[in-house]
Amino acid sequence: MQALEQVLVLFLTAVALAAAARRLGAPYPVFLAIGGALLALIPGAPSLSLPPELVLALFVAPILVDAGYDASMRDLRDNWLPLASLVIVAVGLTTAAVAAVVHAMVPTVPWAAAIALGAIVAPPDAVAATAVLRPLRPPQRILGILEGESLLNDASALLIYRGAVGAVAADGFLMQAMAPSFLLAVLGSLVAGPALGWLAQRLLERVQHIPTAIILQFIGTFSVWQLSEHLGLSGVLTTVCFAMTLARLAPARVPARVRIPTNAVWATVVFALNIFAFIFIGLQLRPILVELAPEMRQQYLGVAAAVLATVIAVRVAWHMTFNAVLRLCDNRHGFRPPRPMLQPTVGSGLVISWAGMRGIVTLAAALALPADFPGRGLIVLTAFLVVLGTLLIHGLTLKPLLRALKLHDGDPVAREEEEARQRMLEAAFAQLPAGEPGSSPVMELVRKNLKMHLGRPLHGADSPFARFGAEYDSHYTAALQAARQVLLAMRDAGSIGDDAFHTLENDLDWLEVSDPLRAANADALE
Repeated sequence: MQALEQVLVLFLTAVALAAAARRLGAPYPVFLAIGGALLALIPGAPSLSLPPELVLALFVAPILVDAGYDASMRDLRDNWLPLASLVIVAVGLTTAAVAAVVHAMVPTVPWAAAIALGAIVAPPDAVAATAVLRPLRPPQRILGILEGESLLNDASALLIYRGAVGAVAADGFLMQAMAPSFLLAVLGSLVAGPALGWLAQRLLERVQHIPTAIILQFIGTFSVWQLSEHLGLSGVLTTVCFAMTLARLAPARVPARVRIPTNAVWATVVFALNIFAFIFIGLQLRPILVELAPEMRQQYLGVAAAVLATVIAVRVAWHMTFNAVLRLCDNRHGFRPPRPMLQPTVGSGLVISWAGMRGIVTLAAALALPADFPGRGLIVLTAFLVVLGTLLIHGLTLKPLLRALKLHDGDPVAREEEEARQRMLEAAFAQLPAGEPGSSPVMELVRKNLKMHLGRPLHGADSPFARFGAEYDSHYTAALQAARQVLLAMRDAGSIGDDAFHTLENDLDWLEVSDPLRAANADALE
């Protein structure tokens, strides 16, 4: 029981750290990483461990489904060239460079283990980067590239990781044997992921009980990962394709009453998994540090610092080179994007190069190594320090960098939203019975509500709509609060029982969260 109490205290502390980060405008993984580092130094911390074969499934699969569901197929297509550069070339160069550095500094570490470490620290995590960038409204193309990279580079990095771990077990790389299985894993995942997504959606849309539907979603997520691993496919690539297929099918088939609580649960789970990952890594680090002799500890820290510098340098060097080639091609042949978007500039290259923060995938891959893996202590410590270092260095300087560069793209998302609102309003009006405006009080009320909720584009907190919405929100909130106070008073006085109370409380809750104008105003003010 004492261990459970300690874990609850650690979790509560992590939640408080994340809240402090949000208040200060920093990405919450930065504070979680600091908390994990401090946890490794606390004597008497509880000893917790998970079976290595479950770590990736537990931490990575839900993260990938959540990210894959939100990914934009259009942005992936539009930015396929920079994405291929980051997902394939940058990951490969980072893995090779880190492996060379580690093997040169610690020759006793086998090449396969050094490559595994390189693959572990290669993929950046978009959670921290977008947490910094989104409030600043950066060019949409930058966000699209970073989010697409974090989604796809996990697949390339973990394919290398799996090959390296298998090579350690086989006592060496066998390229002739690995190449066909690598190709089969990629192609098989591209087929299996969409097929499983289609099947899961057809089954889930029959479930109307919301808690059951949410539980089945998580069971489906872990089942897809486990099935792909048993079949020798890429768990990451299969899961990503599975999630993106669901994202295309579900919006037309899932009712709003299921989607609202589902989104809330998934956001909570992703947040909790990030917290648990940093707690587990902190608890894993303490035994490693305690058992190391002082000279070995110094060597490990030196290796970690060298790997951190290598990871940062390789990303900046490669992407700035790629960015220069893109700009040269654009100057020679012209920039002809499929739709309005930011043209590659030195500034955009700097932002993308500097957004290489590592996160939960790196931690999970390090924790998933078998206990007898060669150099496991060095790999776990180095992986954590790379996560901590990139979060501190990039996470705390990315916002000033973006503000200094003053990158703008004319806000194409706002233009698309305005056009969509107008077309939605026209379609909604077309469904109403024909007649002159004002001829029917009921139809006139419907028209006014639709025009108020759908017909006003959002242009920030200073727009007339935002000011109007703030006044509306104030009066609406006051009215609901008065109704709620009456309901509470009647319950407390015994005028109504708990059954009636909870029914009416639920009605008030839905009125509070579902009013479209209040929701739109809240978005505008964020």
